[in-house]
Amino acid sequence: MYERVWTVRFSDTDPFGIAHYPRIVDAIHETSDMFMQEIDFPFWELSQQRGFGLPLVEMNFEFERPVEAGDEVTIELTPNLGNRSVRFEYVARHNSKVAFSGHEQRVCAHRGGEGSRELPDDLRTAMAEYADD
Repeated sequence: MYERVWTVRFSDTDPFGIAHYPRIVDAIHETSDMFMQEIDFPFWELSQQRGFGLPLVEMNFEFERPVEAGDEVTIELTPNLGNRSVRFEYVARHNSKVAFSGHEQRVCAHRGGEGSRELPDDLRTAMAEYADD
């Protein structure tokens, strides 16, 4: 599991002071960016240098309790590896209580729309260190 802390900023909130869902989605995407950089496979290098990417094909989240400006939210990302895809499972907690959870499904695809491909072994190995056993 990969973990990071997201501090909810005032600019992340709606007029009621609660984190606005598009900003939560931004925090989730930023978490996957940070994870990919942590394992030395930044998203931008995949397409530019390796000829493939991990485009998002599905996402689903459930919001259980609001988070507000100033809250420190721990976001956990756990990759579940398929042959040609990876599912990033997320759980976000504030004060040890689940605020939201869900997933992003990403397919490993050739650059230029040439269809899917198997996850490269080196990427699989790097992600596997963070996967559930």
